[in-house]
Amino acid sequence: MVNRIWVRISLTNIRSSNVIEVISLKVLIITNLYPYRENISSGIFITKRLSCYKKFNVSYKAIAPSFKNTGALIRLYRIILRKKAVHPIEKLYDVTYNPVYINRNFLRALAEKLITKVKKVKQYTESFVEKIADEISEDWDIIHAHGMYLPVPAGMVAMKLSKRLKVPYIVTLHGSDVNFHMVDEMLRDVYIEALENASKCIFVSNALLEKAKSYGYSGRNAVVIPNGYDHEIFKPMDKDEVRKGLGIYEEGYKYVGFVGNLIPVKRADKLGEIFRYINQEYPQTRFIVVGEGYLRKDIEEQTKGLEIVFTGMVSQEKVAEYMNAMDVMILPSRNEGFPTVVNEAQACGTCVVGSSNGGIPEAIGFEEYVVKDGDDFEERIADKVVEILRNGYDPERLINKVANFTWENIVKKEVEVYREVIERNDKPLRDEGFANSSTELRKGE
Repeated sequence: MVNRIWVRISLTNIRSSNVIEVISLKVLIITNLYPYRENISSGIFITKRLSCYKKFNVSYKAIAPSFKNTGALIRLYRIILRKKAVHPIEKLYDVTYNPVYINRNFLRALAEKLITKVKKVKQYTESFVEKIADEISEDWDIIHAHGMYLPVPAGMVAMKLSKRLKVPYIVTLHGSDVNFHMVDEMLRDVYIEALENASKCIFVSNALLEKAKSYGYSGRNAVVIPNGYDHEIFKPMDKDEVRKGLGIYEEGYKYVGFVGNLIPVKRADKLGEIFRYINQEYPQTRFIVVGEGYLRKDIEEQTKGLEIVFTGMVSQEKVAEYMNAMDVMILPSRNEGFPTVVNEAQACGTCVVGSSNGGIPEAIGFEEYVVKDGDDFEERIADKVVEILRNGYDPERLINKVANFTWENIVKKEVEVYREVIERNDKPLRDEGFANSSTELRKGE
């Protein structure tokens, strides 16, 4: 009989030469951002992260807190309020999501209107914690929450689960959770509690971190790790050939585009105005709008008479083609965390001109392509685009700038955070996987 002595080793410093395989990390993901039937691109930057985990010996289970509407009255209620149902997709590419549902009927929806936001958040958080705890059985090394979005902030769920499972947790803030939800003074203390108690808080931009600090968050456990891009999809292509393939080629024309949800925070309501300014100064311009949203019909009305293509929702591969077709992409958003589309467009060698809001300047990385928000913004961003169309730019400069922003590099940084947190918490590691395939550590035979 062989009695084995298992050696506990540091995840960041393998001291024993006899150990050739480090145990994989097991991460419980709680995410407010996930793909759903009505918008498969939702939370694509989460999906891309998770698809890289296996490269770093990290396994995961991604929990997506969701609501299931029961009864005809609640469905009618949502129709009246123009609230669309959300149906999570359980698998996208090679990433699996695990929806955990709370039933919501008409009476529960009505009761929500009679209580404070804080109470509603706490009630839903507790409900989801109970459901998730019932549905998981494995041991976890760490809990990673993505998002602090209403009505059930993932970071709050992670904090409660952390206490129950005795596992450290971290929270990643992506943008709107800070820019819109933390603005509410009623909710602010709830948010700060979840952030301050986390082992680490990851912010996708310095601007987002500073915004959170302005609301009272200390920043003591903060780290900034931006979003990345898929270098296998977003890469340079021959612009004329791409345009011909898409059926939009017209000799002698320049192409200006927008990629994103057609909603006010993206300043999509001003796209028509911006495009018309550009067309006045540079008539040989065609326009491309990639994305969908409730403002689409308004934009179509605003842009009548312009040569413009509306693609609707398209695959990541098609997005890359349309980005390559553009000479300039604009990002006039009123707020952003760290816009992934900037990295993606620059990786294609396409110039991005954006507003000075949120994490956009950090993402763009070139001051000359950032237009300060304020009076006459629409005209000034149009002028900047026209200047670039006339004078050109260096695509290689853009491609080189994003070289280190691949998802592999971003996930590597996040895994380093996991290991730091686990070591600091001195959480015992599981035994499996430590045996050396050639020389096991033994005591007695």
